[in-house]
Order: sequence, then C-alpha cells, then structure tokens
Amino acid sequence: MPILAVLGMVAVFTFSSCEKDDDVMINPTPTEPTADIVKLASTNPDLSILAEALTRANLVSALEGSGPFTVFAPTNEAFNQLLNDLGATSLDDISTDILTNVLLYHVLNGKVTSMEIEPGYVNTLSIGPDNNQVSLLVGYNDSSNKNTAAAVNTNILFLNNDASVVTADVMATNGVVHVINKVLLPPNVVDLAIDNSSFSILVEAVVKAELVETLMGDGPFTIFAPTNAAFEELFAQLKVSGVQDLTKDQLVPILLYHVVSGNVRSSDLSSRNVSTLNGEISIEVGSMVTINDNTNVVYTDVQGVNGVIHVIDKVLLP
Repeated sequence: MPILAVLGMVAVFTFSSCEKDDDVMINPTPTEPTADIVKLASTNPDLSILAEALTRANLVSALEGSGPFTVFAPTNEAFNQLLNDLGATSLDDISTDILTNVLLYHVLNGKVTSMEIEPGYVNTLSIGPDNNQVSLLVGYNDSSNKNTAAAVNTNILFLNNDASVVTADVMATNGVVHVINKVLLPPNVVDLAIDNSSFSILVEAVVKAELVETLMGDGPFTIFAPTNAAFEELFAQLKVSGVQDLTKDQLVPILLYHVVSGNVRSSDLSSRNVSTLNGEISIEVGSMVTINDNTNVVYTDVQGVNGVIHVIDKVLLP
C-alpha cells in the first residue's frame, strides 16, 4: 500500500497557550548522569508517589533497563490531585492494570530532551486496541522559537493541552525525565478531540448531538475527524453561523457518517467502500488518501484507548 501523504503537524493543528506563566526550570545535570530513571524518582522527595506507583505496577525492572526512555514524571501533588479526583485514598484503590497503563502513558521510547521535542503527537508505551500505542499531544506556548537557545526558559512545554513541564531535562543513565504538574490519563477518542483545539467545533457538534457517551464507550471506533476549518467551510455552504444553527436531528446523521466500527489504522486502509454508522464512504488510496472523491485525509493514526482518529479536510455529508 502506498505510504499515506500527510500534511505537516504544525500546519494541521494549533496549540493553546498554557495559563501558567512560570518559566520551565532546566535541571542542572552532571556531564555523566549516575542514576537510572527509577533511582532518580526514588531519591527525589517530590516524586516518591511515582516511585511507589512504579513498584505497585511492576514497572521498576523495565525502567531500570537500558532503554533509553523519556519519562514525564508527575509530582506528588499531581498524584494527590488525581486521587482526590477519583475519590481514592491511596494507590491501592486503583487496579494494577489501570495503574500500569496510566504510568506507561507517561513513557516514550528513546531519549528526547526538551530541545528535541517537536510539536505534535507522539507514541507512548500505553496500549490501546490491537496493541497499538496510545498518542500523546505535545506542544509549546510558542513553537516558533522552540529551537533557540532560550526557548525552554521562555516557552512552557505542555501535554494534551493540560499538563505542563515544570522541570525539564533531568538526565538519567538510561534516558531523561521531565517533571510535570498533572497525572495524564490515557485518552479515548472524545478526550483526544477535546485536547486538540483544532477539533473544538467537532466537539461542540458531538455534545449537541448527544453522542459523547456513545463515543466514550468501549468501541473501538475509527473517527474521520473534520478540522475547524472544514466545519467553517460547511457552515458557509449551508449559510449558517455555526453548530448552534443546526439541530440534533441534523447533526446526528452527519457525525455518524464519520464513524467506522473497529480500530482501522492507516496501514489497514485500502481502496474500497467502507461502512460507517450511517452508510458507506468510498476510500481511495493513492499518493494521498481521499474519501468520496473530494475529501483528503491529512493526518492519520491518532490513537486512543477506544479507537483511532484520522484527520480530514472536509465534513462528509451522507
């Protein structure tokens, strides 16, 4: 199958600025680090709950391995906030399977410093349907000067438009640790859309159509997700100002026409008709992937725990 031609990440997606104004701290590290990732966590009083969680999830041996790994490490305050949000008193109230997948969502294969991180989606070690790696959205307040000498001091590195890096580049013998201020939960397809500001109109439409609960279900689902620009083009054609001018009955059949049952990755796409939850779409795989002869797939394989998103540049109409 031809390789999918996709647009660059920065061209497709926009990133919201974090509200936090504090500069990211660069950790002063020795030329040659002497501790592995697990030891760094276990000897840092601000990361003691993370160290406890790694032990409970039986991930100590893995993260003591040669790697290298990149770990986004939540502080004790972040873990305490999570426990409070869950109504839990300790990590013992969270099942080992869930805790393991949550922790793996904070780990990337390979050593990636803050200066090397490119805005966009990255694969974590958390596992979704068919053992596919769950996606994490990474961005900066201002990616335009990310590679300048002062970039990490002047830009906040943030994850899923939610968690911020508070201390970057703590070097370990088997990778690098970036300390963050919130525990990240592996997202479903609705969470993925909410976390990306380029999908805000899609989210608004899904809410009005009362499809949120459905799309947060077990699935798995494959979503061909129109960007805000795609929706604005549709509104112009319909001569309406936005989602507020459309009824639930009008939105539901349109949105279901973008949903396919199963976790269909880009490598699974081929030139054929595919059944959605509201009729068939025609997929053509060539130098680019097109749908119904007039819609381009511009980014693929944004993986969640209950399905995958492929980004498209037009709203599909049944």
